[in-house]
Amino acid sequence: MSEESPFLTAEWNDLIMANYVVHADLLTPYIPKGTVLDDYHGQVFVSLIGFMFEKTRLLGFKIPFHVNFEEVNLRFYVKYLDQGIWKRGAVFIKEIVPKLAISLVANTLYREKYSTMPMKHYKKQTIDEIKLGYFWKYKGTWNSIEAVTSTKARVMEAGSEEEFIAEHYWGYSQYNINTTYEYAVGHPSWLIYDVKSYHINCDFEGLYGAKFAFLKDRKPNSVFVAQGSPIRIMNKNVIKF
Repeated sequence: MSEESPFLTAEWNDLIMANYVVHADLLTPYIPKGTVLDDYHGQVFVSLIGFMFEKTRLLGFKIPFHVNFEEVNLRFYVKYLDQGIWKRGAVFIKEIVPKLAISLVANTLYREKYSTMPMKHYKKQTIDEIKLGYFWKYKGTWNSIEAVTSTKARVMEAGSEEEFIAEHYWGYSQYNINTTYEYAVGHPSWLIYDVKSYHINCDFEGLYGAKFAFLKDRKPNSVFVAQGSPIRIMNKNVIKF
């Protein structure tokens, strides 16, 4: 990671990651120029992820009322060949937060796809298990992603599906047909919790378009919870073609 000052620092904690195998053609319209789909043993994934954004600082400063908040996003995975080195990154179909200012900054400066909606969450921990849930209100209806896990976190296995999903350290977004934005996301490798049960209630069609409607009835290929960590989002690079 560069020693330059980050654009944003925060903690991403308690990440529920539900991962669906999809056909590559579904994602073709969303692939930023210069990147290609990243696959895991030939399988292409989209992930529905809910987590807490905490201790947030923008250019080193806390923004009142914008320090701790929920986020839910739908993302997929790409890679970019930069001077002979593959950079593995994520592209977001949509990112949902409860704070309008976050959406405005991210959409304007990073060309992301943030939407602002009412949100809430819970976390309950006992000796035996952790219960997590994230909720977002779309057109008067609460959507949700929830999970029950063990209390013992473990290291991700090298080469595992969990490692593939979690270990993407770049973000890519399409500015226009000839320009792609790239930014580095720094964090340590996460510990994960095995999920005992989960529940997903998401209006995929309403939120992401008719092409994603089938995900409502599709069982995820995997669901796991990442413990999370401090993160750093660096200033964007502009890649022109």
